[in-house]
Amino acid sequence: MDLETLKIFDAVAAELSITRAASRLGRVPSNITTRIQHLEAELGAELFIRMGKRITLSTAGQRFLEYAQRMLALEDEARHVVGGGNSGGTLRIGSMESTAASRLPAPLASYHQANPTTRLEVNTGPTGQLVEQVRNGQLDCAFVALPATIKDPSSLAEMGLQGVPVWHEELLLLLPATDDAATTPEQVRTRSLAAFRLGCTYRTIAEERLGIVAGGEWKIQELGSYHAMVAAVAAGSCVALLPRSVLELSRAPADLATLDLGSISTHLIWRSGYEIPAFQKFGQLFMQGDA
Repeated sequence: MDLETLKIFDAVAAELSITRAASRLGRVPSNITTRIQHLEAELGAELFIRMGKRITLSTAGQRFLEYAQRMLALEDEARHVVGGGNSGGTLRIGSMESTAASRLPAPLASYHQANPTTRLEVNTGPTGQLVEQVRNGQLDCAFVALPATIKDPSSLAEMGLQGVPVWHEELLLLLPATDDAATTPEQVRTRSLAAFRLGCTYRTIAEERLGIVAGGEWKIQELGSYHAMVAAVAAGSCVALLPRSVLELSRAPADLATLDLGSISTHLIWRSGYEIPAFQKFGQLFMQGDA
């Protein structure tokens, strides 16, 4: 189970194609196939399900992928730390969709200009998923809206994490035209919420403020982007919670009303004791208020 084989497995898992993985790695397909077969023999488990020319990750493959990515990340981290950051390395950043759209472009551009040899990888997802990915080493850091259960610094420490608030977001409930007269959440008549999947802190806040409970009259329409949520609200079928910074970037019809649902801080979180040079330089942008 050498690092080169892990890189091959990671590429095949990403491409779900031996041919595309071979092209990506600059190898011949037969070599990729042989290395994967040897890895499966060593592990005693099939990592891929073969269906003719198509392949998908097996359950064992899905489990092993997380470990493989963690081992590859640890190798990159070790090289970066021992070399004093001279190699540039890779910085894997997690972010909520809203933060990636409205807050990150400027600091990422600033960081890249100052550190051109460091490769930046940005992955988006809901807060719950991002917190877990930072904890298990899949991400180096993440921008999240921490739920009430882990806002306290001691709660973060118990999870092996550290964090610092970097942005303050005003939260607005976007209303369809049929609810433009509502001045409180209780007056909203629409009974469908457009939101990201479970694990999104903004969704949790919306459910709490609107009194949405399992088995109740409210329906949740899970969507993958704020653009889709705004469109659903404009069509009159849903309400949606989003930060003011995102609403100002969207092309929401000017006549859509909003309700103020308070505010929340976006935190930058990382694993306690995480000291790779690439992250230290990145964190300084926010801890010094330069972002």
